[in-house]
Amino acid sequence: MNETQKHLETLTEIRSLMERSSRFLSLSGLSGIWAGSCALAGAAVIYFYLDLVPFDSNSEQYYLRLFTTKKWGLDSETVLLLTAFSVMAVALAGGIYFTTRKAKKQGLKVWDASIRRLLVALAIPLVTGGIFCLKLLYSGLTGFVPPATLIFYGLALVNGSKYTVGDVFWLGIAQIALGLFGSFFVDHGLELWVIGFGFLHIIYGIIMYRKNG
Repeated sequence: MNETQKHLETLTEIRSLMERSSRFLSLSGLSGIWAGSCALAGAAVIYFYLDLVPFDSNSEQYYLRLFTTKKWGLDSETVLLLTAFSVMAVALAGGIYFTTRKAKKQGLKVWDASIRRLLVALAIPLVTGGIFCLKLLYSGLTGFVPPATLIFYGLALVNGSKYTVGDVFWLGIAQIALGLFGSFFVDHGLELWVIGFGFLHIIYGIIMYRKNG
């Protein structure tokens, strides 16, 4: 091995160490697959509760049934909230598990400066979007909540992508594009969530898993 090759290897190692210190690189593709699967399961519960099928030709029935259905001794608002929080809790638990497992395999810390920067970058658009969506609900603009959640979630991913793997950027762009498209088709809010939080996460997770494990 000549001197030039040694210098190149040294520079490569330095670059890798710098990247690891500034970026959180232990995101697991299985986390995306798990989150998407949880979202699909949650959507299936809502469809079953409302007795609807995806992309029903009479889509205005979605909001009519959303505000009038009462089954299992629960009103639709309660079912939606319970389902949403359950999906979020199970998805986060799985994400933490798979990410922690990958970090341990790589010999990296799970909680360090890079993950703190990532969480702050994600939190700013997510908190802003959450408040905005509450205002939409309070104003009776329920149909715009699903596309708004996708847009702000996508902005959060784009904002956080500089602190983690680059593929997160493209997942964010896809979520934003889907949300903007959906703002013109507000009668299909649940389908938007299925595509964005369900299928896009699964596709992203498969790509990530094949690339990085």
